[in-house]
Amino acid sequence: MNQDHHARFAARRLAFQAMHDSGFFALPNPWDNGGVRCLERLGFRALASTNAGYAWSLGVNDREVGLERMLDHLRHLCEATDLPINADFESGYADEPDELAANVARAAATGVAGLSIEDLAGDHLTSSSSVAPRGSSSGATTSTTRWRAWWPTPKPAPTASPLP
Repeated sequence: MNQDHHARFAARRLAFQAMHDSGFFALPNPWDNGGVRCLERLGFRALASTNAGYAWSLGVNDREVGLERMLDHLRHLCEATDLPINADFESGYADEPDELAANVARAAATGVAGLSIEDLAGDHLTSSSSVAPRGSSSGATTSTTRWRAWWPTPKPAPTASPLP
């Protein structure tokens, strides 16, 4: 990956973090590049992928899209825009913290500005206390109901504090 990609990714992540710091914002969910471009033209400042929307566009059920295919999809969405994209990253495509950390790093390399880890195990919700420790191993910040990650970017001020 070249320096231009790193600079673009860092700019997206800083913008996404600033949006979170400044309050609420709309985060629509395109499932393809056409939707990304349309929503960008409508003035949205950030987007989020949709695993279900993407899966259904392929004719498969939600959670049937594997890690490799999802990483390719995220890469294509990020290449279609300079807007920050938050990835719907299912349950991280992993059961163990080390696997999750590796998958989060791979997702970061696609250009996404952040990601959401669902608190699902199979077909039922898990407690946030079981999701957060898995997420903490990747070095990202956590919330109490859903797990969200932003990757640190170099800045002169101290690093961001954990989510409330």
